[in-house]
Amino acid sequence: MTETEPVAVRAKRLPREQRRIQLLDCALHVFVAKGFHAASMDDIAEVAQVSKPVLYQHFPGKHELFIDLLETQLGQLRAELTAALSAHQDNEQRVTGTITAFYEFIAREDEAYRLIFASGLDNDEEVSERLDRFHDTMATAIAEVIVDDTGQPMAEATMLGHGLIGMATSAARHWSRLSERPALGVSAQLTSRLAWRGISGFPKENES
Repeated sequence: MTETEPVAVRAKRLPREQRRIQLLDCALHVFVAKGFHAASMDDIAEVAQVSKPVLYQHFPGKHELFIDLLETQLGQLRAELTAALSAHQDNEQRVTGTITAFYEFIAREDEAYRLIFASGLDNDEEVSERLDRFHDTMATAIAEVIVDDTGQPMAEATMLGHGLIGMATSAARHWSRLSERPALGVSAQLTSRLAWRGISGFPKENES
């Protein structure tokens, strides 16, 4: 990184959507590094090499910026999990793929998972609403697979879906905090085997 690079960024006028993406990327780095409460719009503007008025043209305030960024990251994680679910017809491979996707998201160098799982905004109504919607959407997607395969009632299958999401999240977050940790693939396989032992206990509909 050179001292001349920020000046070049500041001098260049970007299309509105491209600028918005750049601001979100800079905000991600600031929120991850400082946390929501310690971060400021000044910090984000400085990292983005724009004036505060330019930042406020795109986002009314820090909270709105965080919500927009949270939506972006949740959308990415949702897409990755959905792709993992649809990539296989074998349910054991689906479980492994879904849990591996959690680990891979948490292992990203940008540490975007902190916005979702460690923002310090657990009591914020707008944040909670979006997290609940994300978990409900993914639990329902998993439940639909369980229902198709086992004939389990949807309400019960949805509970299993939430359980799988919770297990994957908890295990992957624990893994990320270890100073000496197993390889990602090994850890994902261990978690997947545990989850599969539980889910496979429900017989297929044509085996009942």
